[in-house]
Amino acid sequence: METTRHFTATTYVVNDGATALHEHERLGIRLPPGGHVDRDELPHEAAIREVREETGLRAELVATESSITGPNTRGLPEPAHLMLHDINVHEDGSVGHQHVDHLYYARVDSREVSPDGDDEVDPDRWDWYTPAELTASDLPEDVVDLGREAIDAVAGR
Repeated sequence: METTRHFTATTYVVNDGATALHEHERLGIRLPPGGHVDRDELPHEAAIREVREETGLRAELVATESSITGPNTRGLPEPAHLMLHDINVHEDGSVGHQHVDHLYYARVDSREVSPDGDDEVDPDRWDWYTPAELTASDLPEDVVDLGREAIDAVAGR
């Protein structure tokens, strides 16, 4: 069986030492903003767009760019992590669908969530978590670790 793969972009946004997570209705867990990379955009552009659509916030990515250039080559903002998520796992263990996720960290200048896209999560379903609140939560370990890492990265630690 062939596995279908889609490119996605996820961004842990940080403001004043906390990161924003929302209740993902279908998955039943709390996650940062993110979604599919459109055909006409680059992963870092999708990351910024998804933050704007889902939260209304303007994100400034915390990412390095390669200094290597060539006649038709330039660096792009590099994700903090490149992740592979199994989305559709069959009973026999085969995977029908995966997301190749470009995971970024970004700073935002406000905690006022006001979605700018269609069919987005209600602002009341977003919460801001400090490192201590992440650690004390029952969130999945990877969400806690990445949230804490994002807060440190934005703080320059």
